[in-house]
Amino acid sequence: MIDDDKPHEECGVFGAWNVTDAAAITALGLHALQHRGQEATGIVTHDGVRFHSHKGLGLVGDNFGDAKVMAGLPGTRAIGHNRYATTGETVLRNVQPLFAEFEFGGLAVGHNGNLTNAYTLRKALTRRGCLFQSTMDSEVFVHLIAISLYANVIDRLIDAIKQVVGAYSLVALTNEHLIGVRDPLGVRPLILGRTHGADGKPGWVLASESCALDIVGAEFVRDVEPGEIVVIDDAGVRSVKPFAAQKPRFCVFEYIYFARPDSVMEGTSVYAARKKIGAQLAREAPATADVVVPVPDSGVPAAMGFAEESGINFELGIIRNHYVGRTFIEPTDQIRHLGVRLKHSANRAMIEGKRVVLVDDSIVRGTTSQKIVEMVRAAGATEVHMRIAGPPTTHSCFYGIDTPERSKLLAARNDVAAMAKLIGVDSLAFISIDGLYQALGRPGRDANAPAFCDACFTGDYPVALTDAEAGDSQKTLLAELG
Repeated sequence: MIDDDKPHEECGVFGAWNVTDAAAITALGLHALQHRGQEATGIVTHDGVRFHSHKGLGLVGDNFGDAKVMAGLPGTRAIGHNRYATTGETVLRNVQPLFAEFEFGGLAVGHNGNLTNAYTLRKALTRRGCLFQSTMDSEVFVHLIAISLYANVIDRLIDAIKQVVGAYSLVALTNEHLIGVRDPLGVRPLILGRTHGADGKPGWVLASESCALDIVGAEFVRDVEPGEIVVIDDAGVRSVKPFAAQKPRFCVFEYIYFARPDSVMEGTSVYAARKKIGAQLAREAPATADVVVPVPDSGVPAAMGFAEESGINFELGIIRNHYVGRTFIEPTDQIRHLGVRLKHSANRAMIEGKRVVLVDDSIVRGTTSQKIVEMVRAAGATEVHMRIAGPPTTHSCFYGIDTPERSKLLAARNDVAAMAKLIGVDSLAFISIDGLYQALGRPGRDANAPAFCDACFTGDYPVALTDAEAGDSQKTLLAELG
């Protein structure tokens, strides 16, 4: 792939209750969340009597642009899911939402995040006779609900989530409820919105980001709280809180890279946060240069903040081709080398003869950064300085973000000077961890009680890594399954 040098998004989830043409509303919501997963997508609806489902590999528009498909998804209630595979192969059996029939009726589940004890639970469930149909950690929820001895679905769900460990948000659809769940530390996002109902009563929406509310004309109500279960039915919305309150640890990388810039997360505009991060970066690591150039698209707001703070002109010195995903021809070594040019092109008129500050959100393996620097130098830049709007990525994520194993992270093996030499820049600097917190409105990082999950920068993992510490992993599972 031409973009394998970036952390990949987790997944996107969306749910709708009591809305006219719920499948179409859900498809629109998933379209707004497409950036969170491009490998597969699915929608499950309920028409008041039975469930209907359509799932497929590829983008939302590829799967839900057909009128016949949408006609097969009737009902005023639905959930949907966009997948980026953090666990399990990209095959149809791993496409969500998952669906199962229980004694209480049907249940569909869509999951964003990772369970860090999924493999441990899976082995125990398999020994009990549970038959898994996928290789995803998400299916653990289904089996835990199935074997629970509680009478109703909400109590069974509580029983299940008290046994899992990880970072997750869920949307679930039963015969009688739309349910949203957020992990006890609130690492993964989930929001509640309100819209016009199909019967004069309010309609309700659950989504990973507020940008999904905007596209369907829904009003933001609030964030689902960490550890909260939101239960929506014909009587309205009620809240269940089965966990003791803990200090939240929202994923800080949502602000740096993952979320769409027009989203508001935990009360903070992502766009404004990225500009403030760029301004802080300019204060911490100034550069003598003629032009500030973002690495598009996620580097743009940070570069704007850097330029405003430093007084250096901002220019679009790199142009992104938005119509390129995976390479469309056989990926030989030569094509892999040229891959970055399929996605980014130098705007020579803005670069030639100038000292350039490149602003990007992160460096993972370093291969893409190296090729972009080569491209900018080839376009005539006299100096290239790189500034990164996140601290060095030194640790892998186990909470739903697809990052390489630690040995392949450039910052885990090299100091900043060595990284600068490998990438080929005249200077390289990252925002400090305290500076990142300050840009997000905190006085700095409190080592005893951090406000965010920042494990990829600090190695401070707030949720137990049960499987990893036991030496178990998804790779082990896939090897066992052949």
